[in-house]
Amino acid sequence: MRSPVLPLTWHLARSSGRRGLQSQLLAAGAAAVGSFLLLVMVAVSLGAGARADHTTWRTPDAVPAKRATAVQATTTTYVRDEPVTVVNLAQLPGRAATPAPPGLTGFPKPGEVYVSPALAELLHELPVGQLADRFPKTKAYGTLGTAALASPDELVAVVGRSPGDSAVSKTAGNQNYYDEDLTKRAPVAGFAGTKASVFTGTDQGTVLLGVVLLVMPVVVLASAAGRLGAARREQRLAALRLAGATPRQILAMTAAESAGVGAAGALSGALAYTALLPALAALPYGVGGWYTGQLWVGLPWLAAVVAAVTALITVSAVTMLRRVATSPLGVAQQANPHRTRAIRLLLFVAVLFCIWATTGKGGQLKTQQLLALLALFYGAFWLFGPWVVDRLGRIVGRRAKRPATLLAARRLSDDPRGAWRTVSGLVLAGFVAGFFSVSTLGSEAPSHQGQVAVITANAADARHTAAEARTALHRAGVTATVSVTGEDDYDSLLGGVSGVTAQVSGGQERIDTAVTALTPLGSGRYPFTQAYVSAPDDTVTARVATVSTATLVLSFLVAAASAGLTAAANVLDRRRVYGLLRLAGTPLKVLDRARVRETVIPLAVLAGGTTAMGAFGAMQLNKAAGTTINTSGAVELVICLAVGALAMLAAITASRPLLRKVTAGPAQTAD
Repeated sequence: MRSPVLPLTWHLARSSGRRGLQSQLLAAGAAAVGSFLLLVMVAVSLGAGARADHTTWRTPDAVPAKRATAVQATTTTYVRDEPVTVVNLAQLPGRAATPAPPGLTGFPKPGEVYVSPALAELLHELPVGQLADRFPKTKAYGTLGTAALASPDELVAVVGRSPGDSAVSKTAGNQNYYDEDLTKRAPVAGFAGTKASVFTGTDQGTVLLGVVLLVMPVVVLASAAGRLGAARREQRLAALRLAGATPRQILAMTAAESAGVGAAGALSGALAYTALLPALAALPYGVGGWYTGQLWVGLPWLAAVVAAVTALITVSAVTMLRRVATSPLGVAQQANPHRTRAIRLLLFVAVLFCIWATTGKGGQLKTQQLLALLALFYGAFWLFGPWVVDRLGRIVGRRAKRPATLLAARRLSDDPRGAWRTVSGLVLAGFVAGFFSVSTLGSEAPSHQGQVAVITANAADARHTAAEARTALHRAGVTATVSVTGEDDYDSLLGGVSGVTAQVSGGQERIDTAVTALTPLGSGRYPFTQAYVSAPDDTVTARVATVSTATLVLSFLVAAASAGLTAAANVLDRRRVYGLLRLAGTPLKVLDRARVRETVIPLAVLAGGTTAMGAFGAMQLNKAAGTTINTSGAVELVICLAVGALAMLAAITASRPLLRKVTAGPAQTAD
């Protein structure tokens, strides 16, 4: 005998009326947003790793001298405070031919210069005295292919040298404590490097931190989609259950309806992600924009995300029907409130103790451990939230003095899980705000703005180089004060290394011109500025700042969307209750105020708690990194919470016309 589940599900879905269609459209929209955001997060995580892999060839892995076929010296120079990675290559005589580096069809010959498209544009844009004169003069620049680049905006040059050129000599290797990340020389036999560039090496880890903090609000939004129309579905299926339907048939009908709506929405989000790939690739992060292929997750990931969102919505909907299967009469009479148990509190305390014990050992945790602890915290708070809402409802209900407050308290205690779902997005976003507002990962290194430094072999060479520097700068039209620094002079850009320092006046263009003018004096090394010295720390700080801003904005947007979606669904689900209250003489204003207070009461308590915990987590991270607390972030934190709360209240207020509409004819809607 053919199962009646699918035909009956289709019949009930079609006959659910306009209210049912609205719930289904809202659920599909939430699924689409969740699918889109999850795919974007996966894409950025994978793309950041792919970009880092495209820079490993520039960091040479030394091989024994007998096996070496070439010398590679990679360094960095700066123009307009933007890094330009320069890879100098020299074929050793009498050795086997060296394979071509990525992005080229052959090994570069002496005097050949290949540049990235972005650097080629900059070379044509700037005067030769600011940039082009730092490279060997050539009739035409070659073009580096995409295999050599992490981003279409990256500035990279590959220069062919002769073995005796100073740019690939031993003096071009490490000569200072901060050179290890930006300058390295080694004999090589190929380009199978394993260490990513300092400008891309931390990108993926930073992105993963933001993804872990953002994924829970997205999951909240997707799970809220599965609960849209829950009350209407409960009543309808409870009637079927009393009419003789088995629990298995009830669950199958719910799963089929939710899976269909969720799959449609998730596929729409996946199609939107695919269509918007070119626009997403234009968004800058780190070294610049993206190649579109770097953000394409592939069909397996695409199918996995669509399936995960569909499964999440389906499971969320099915778990709402446990009471229908066990007590259909209680559901039909709306007799059983959704109580919570104290075991949630015990589990939450146990998780907090575990996190405290793990972070309090004094040792530095690995990235995977930090991410696992964050995921554990989110899961524990997800269990703990409804218990707090339930208790808040009981406490406020005993002390309520106004009708709206009493109604809100009764709703909190009758359905704590539903009230928690409304505020959970912003509550968890408060943790993100507290974490990023207090955290400071940058170091407070001394600033030597306007200085350009040239390293020399010893103090005697420094005095001779100083005279040449004055002449070169005067010839280039740069006003600067040139001084000689020794090994005991730590209050300069050289930091205790012999060399020459020029204090340049006139802004960034003059500094770039000075760097170019002093390049021939560096014995194969480019002169450097404060940007070169601060690059490792500034890179990490900039990535964290970018990810934190994006995470904060998206968290609050998703939280507001989740709150608005849940508020609209609650209005549709409770239209019978609202209709009965209107028939009893309750003004519409009181009902609306009760809805708002139903959100504000748990939000004030729970968001404050998660924000404090986020700040505590940032303090622990600062302690592990040896940095101080960002006290100025308190203002940013207050602004973030205020804007987030206003956005959530605005989203809830947006459903006020829907409340007015469903209570317009109480005599008809309350039956």
